[in-house]
Amino acid sequence: MSTHTVYRYVPHTITHVPEGGIVFEAFCTTDGCGEDSGPQDVHEAAQDWALRHTGRTGHDPFRRLVTDHARVTRAE
Repeated sequence: MSTHTVYRYVPHTITHVPEGGIVFEAFCTTDGCGEDSGPQDVHEAAQDWALRHTGRTGHDPFRRLVTDHARVTRAE
């Protein structure tokens, strides 16, 4: 008995889902620190946390993370 498989390319798109929102976070990357801004709804809140953290600690390297929600839809 022979098995035959057919694969078909189906184009898809991926787009931002506005109702899912965007989350902003800042993480101090100074060795041994480990503090972070926590999830913030606005960019300025994560940025302000990083500025205050540097003022308090002198730590100046940060990793910034922006997370959005997306939806994949079939283009056909």
